Amino acid sequence: MKKLSIAFLAMLLFIACQNSGSKESKNVMALEKTTEEEKPSTIIDEGLKPQIISDDDNKKVEPPQVGNINQTKPQIPVTKLNWDKKIIKTASINFEIKDFKKYNAAFRDKVKQVGGYIAQEQQSESEYKIENTLTIKVPVDQFDNAVQLLITDIEKLNEKKISSEDVTTEFVDTRSRLESKKQVRLRYIDLLKQAKNMEDILSVQSEINGIQEEIESASGRIEYLNHSSSFSTINLTFYQILNPAVAEPAKPSFSTKFSTAFKDGWNWIQEVFIIITSIWPLLFAVFGTYLIYRRTRKPKVKAA
Repeated sequence: MKKLSIAFLAMLLFIACQNSGSKESKNVMALEKTTEEEKPSTIIDEGLKPQIISDDDNKKVEPPQVGNINQTKPQIPVTKLNWDKKIIKTASINFEIKDFKKYNAAFRDKVKQVGGYIAQEQQSESEYKIENTLTIKVPVDQFDNAVQLLITDIEKLNEKKISSEDVTTEFVDTRSRLESKKQVRLRYIDLLKQAKNMEDILSVQSEINGIQEEIESASGRIEYLNHSSSFSTINLTFYQILNPAVAEPAKPSFSTKFSTAFKDGWNWIQEVFIIITSIWPLLFAVFGTYLIYRRTRKPKVKAA
């Protein structure tokens, strides 16, 4: 009986050991499975930091980057300054043409073609020639094109002069002063609202009127500079010789001017002499009065 009971206990102990081993193996397998499932997140977390991994040849290689980890730093946007140049361009052109009527009609179409207009026109005609003098306004970006169009199909170019004036600094300064004056005017308006007597009201109103005049003057100057820099000016003069036999009067030389001036001076002296001669009675009366005054005047007695 003792042997049977010992054998029974040994069998129970063996069965209990097997159950315990199976449970531990199951727990180990479950733990390994859980670890394998957590590996991707671990790799991602480790990928957030740059690491160095060695391969079989002991060469240092960089691990594959995950996501947008090592992207280049965003560049700071550079603000481009608006250097809007204000340049006033002016041209003076003088030339001779063959057919006045034909060119007079053609150049007007050319002006319209470049988007310009005629600001002033003056036409004159003599026995020698017919001439037209104009002031033309064209957009600044069409200035060079307009000049080239106007001097095509001409007979003789006498003058072509182009000048440019940069008024950017004046435009910016005037606009800055205008904004400052507007701010000052607003402050005076606030003071006007707070005025308590008529003397303060009149004083503040006088200051506002003066600032308003300066604002209007600056606004007019800005408008002029803006228009002048937007539309360039072309002073155009063209003419046709009608009768070459009739010589145009030449400008007098220095010797001619000197002789003319000498003759004019001599003529002026003659005119003065004639005027003096014509008033001789008056001069005689004045002279006689002076003589009588000298004789009738009492001599001064010298003090002893």
